[in-house]
Amino acid sequence: MKSKTIKASATATLINELDKALSDGFKPTLAIIFSSIKQDWKAVCNMLDERNIKVFGATTAGEFIDGDIEEGSIVVMLLDMNTAYFKLEFLETSEKTTFEDAKKLGSIGKKTFSNPAFILATGGIFIDGEHVIDGITEGFGSEVTVFGGMAGDDLIAEKPIVFTNNKSKDNAIVALIIDKDKIDVRGIASCGWEAIGTTKTVTKSEGNIVYTIDDKPALDTLMKYLGVEVKLDETQEIVAFLNSWYYPLQLERENGDTVIRATRFANQKERSLICTGSVAQGSKIKFSLPPDFDAIETVVSECKSIKDNPEQQADALIMFSCVSRHLSFGALMQEEIEQVQNIWNAPMVGFFTYGEYGRSKIGNNEFHNNACCVVALKEKA
Repeated sequence: MKSKTIKASATATLINELDKALSDGFKPTLAIIFSSIKQDWKAVCNMLDERNIKVFGATTAGEFIDGDIEEGSIVVMLLDMNTAYFKLEFLETSEKTTFEDAKKLGSIGKKTFSNPAFILATGGIFIDGEHVIDGITEGFGSEVTVFGGMAGDDLIAEKPIVFTNNKSKDNAIVALIIDKDKIDVRGIASCGWEAIGTTKTVTKSEGNIVYTIDDKPALDTLMKYLGVEVKLDETQEIVAFLNSWYYPLQLERENGDTVIRATRFANQKERSLICTGSVAQGSKIKFSLPPDFDAIETVVSECKSIKDNPEQQADALIMFSCVSRHLSFGALMQEEIEQVQNIWNAPMVGFFTYGEYGRSKIGNNEFHNNACCVVALKEKA
């Protein structure tokens, strides 16, 4: 399987880059598109649709391609994957129906291939990523390979969009279902964020809303413990809490694994935290501080671990990296992307997300925040 990557800061330029990519007889069947919300990604989809190229797409909080970080641009990976080896699905959803819609997706995957992998992107702001994972797993009937990310909208936090040929929406799931009997799909979700302090207990929560921690208002507890200020607005009950990207909660799993939950919004009336994924009442948690360079080393090391041997190669790499990593690492973020790509030495496309889906080194499929999720694709002989 052959893959090529192209990028542009304008639609007209991208069309020229596409023509160059196809000039040697390359005939892609699939395009993975990650685009700034500012770009005319609909025009790009129409252009690809005219060439019978299927589209898997999401808007972003920043894009990257082959080690280069972009802002306000559009990046594309073209693959000539056999059309019998994949299927694209687009499902509209809502906060209340996410689990059932994801369950439907899991069932579709099971009916399509005996051994499928799901690469997905979800739109919207208030979709619970944990419901997506749980729904796919139940619909499929057992643990299954799932990797992906939540779409972004350049940190506006209003309407991230996912799209495919002739379809687009904020509250939706776009999924690339791949036949693992034909395409090797392997990946990992890694974080490297270090927890601090003692373990605390979520004493009251509902879904993704945390009301109290150790019987004290969650918002006040976080502000006092970490010295974090939340910019309050008396005209709004719910306010954006962008500082939380730096100070997420770490949920402790029974197997020793940890899962990050960013608290993207705060309810200043209820003094609660609104997370990007479910936090069960009774959960054991710790707070986190912004990471240092060791976090990058952890990610690179864990990405190496999914290789069967050092010589193993890939045809294409897809990376879903939380925007918090970019905000925290700054210029060092490019080093993480480059080091991960060098592990496989394959074309790479990716974007900065509002949340990530995937399996960690020791855990099951989870919805993550502040993580780097890497997927390697290789056509089997």
